[in-house]
Amino acid sequence: MVGMSFDEIVTFLSSPETHGTRERVEVVQTHAALVFLAGRDAYKIKRPVRYDYLDFSTREKRRAMLRRELDLNRPAAPEIYLGLVPVTREADGRLALDGSGEVVEYCLHMRRFPDGTELSEVARRGALTTDLAEDIGRTVADYHARAEIRDANGRTLVRDIAAELDSAFAGMTDVLGAERIATFNRRVSAAVQAQGALLAARGRAGHVRRGHGDLHLGNMVLLKGRPVPFDALEFDERLGTLDVLYDLAFVVMDLLHRDFPVAANAVLGSYLFAADTPDHLDGLALLPLFLGLRAGIRAMVSVQAGRLSGDDGEDAFATAREYLHHACDHLAPPPARLVAVGGYSGTGKTSLSRRLAPRIGPAPGAIHLRSDLERKALFGVSPRTRLPSRAYTEEVGRQVYDRLLDKADRILAAGHAVVLDAVHARAEERDALAQMARRRGVPFAGLWLEAERDVLVERVSQRHGDASDADAAVVRRQLSLGISAPEWIHIEAGGPLDTTLEAALAAIGARAPRPGPGG
Repeated sequence: MVGMSFDEIVTFLSSPETHGTRERVEVVQTHAALVFLAGRDAYKIKRPVRYDYLDFSTREKRRAMLRRELDLNRPAAPEIYLGLVPVTREADGRLALDGSGEVVEYCLHMRRFPDGTELSEVARRGALTTDLAEDIGRTVADYHARAEIRDANGRTLVRDIAAELDSAFAGMTDVLGAERIATFNRRVSAAVQAQGALLAARGRAGHVRRGHGDLHLGNMVLLKGRPVPFDALEFDERLGTLDVLYDLAFVVMDLLHRDFPVAANAVLGSYLFAADTPDHLDGLALLPLFLGLRAGIRAMVSVQAGRLSGDDGEDAFATAREYLHHACDHLAPPPARLVAVGGYSGTGKTSLSRRLAPRIGPAPGAIHLRSDLERKALFGVSPRTRLPSRAYTEEVGRQVYDRLLDKADRILAAGHAVVLDAVHARAEERDALAQMARRRGVPFAGLWLEAERDVLVERVSQRHGDASDADAAVVRRQLSLGISAPEWIHIEAGGPLDTTLEAALAAIGARAPRPGPGG
């Protein structure tokens, strides 16, 4: 930067006068950038630095990275990313934003979002609901659907990540412990070896894309009630090129680390349903590895932050150890299992399934498959669109059940767990589930929920904004048919949901509910 110091530009952008305001300009600093928050606007500049993994040493390189950041983020967040603005030296020697003089630096101009709208802050104050978690899953699925497909070997990409972690952890035994690091490395190596063919196949199938790369809760913001990803990793195309499920795994891992298991489960289930890609169900075999690597990277970064901090770094080191503990757990998942939840409309099958799923099988819990959603998908309508009576014929019912069985079989084959939520009225449907479980070598439990007629009628009559189309007439027809499942475990479901959940967990031998912000 000839004839110009970086400090001079920082001083200029830190001045309220530059932005036409009297309010103090807030400055957010990282090791590679500074962001100046002024009123409704934000201006980001890159530091003139060069590290092993990035080079911002010239103005043109900084401009190129800001342009790349704009191009990566504007499609998902056009209300935040506005454009590049030069800092200029005017004829009188003064600096100006977007002036007519010589360009001395470039800024990324952004619209400032309200404080506290980052999803990390939404979660911290306990406002991250299951509905919002499902919105996150749909948002990420849409993001990946539009992402550029890359010609890359998924196995090679993951091996490179594992090798970099191995190298970094070698110098962190004093913080993380040699034994825990050895466990992590051994489990990662075994997982990569076991899943190498699948990793490579997903690359050939187009599931390695130019993703976000840094998709944690702090890099999503709630705007007008919807989650919006921002601040995608721009400085390294290699790190930004990844399996879409590995991209998704960051936010799932982040939620699990923050003790939001229900939200983590909802994000994954919603993503899979919205993406509607059978390969992703097969790809669940990779999720333990992806969650483990994500948590391992956070452990590494936390150690690095602790060593750079002005104090003894012990808080960061404790966080790092916690991440590595979680990483090792993710890499040794519990076995898959199949749980079916059946009963008349109004028995609370979906409510119970949502509460059961996070507590069953590998993290973040079982995939909740729901007949109501599959029926809507079969007809190509949104979950809340009411279907006509022709959508509820016996033939359509068989098609819906076939969809459920196919998905469940793929998920179980991938080593993941399933909670299958449907009426399960026909004996052949229930037999098919039991046979599937035997074929896949997984435990199976069928739960039949029961409640009094008046309770069922009241519940379906009070429904609003739900995927189920069942009403009081449907309930009465079901009752008149005398549907039952004598071979399944019968559970009284007419009382509070917590009571039903406790009984269901006892029946299937799963862990009891635990308190916490994630349910």
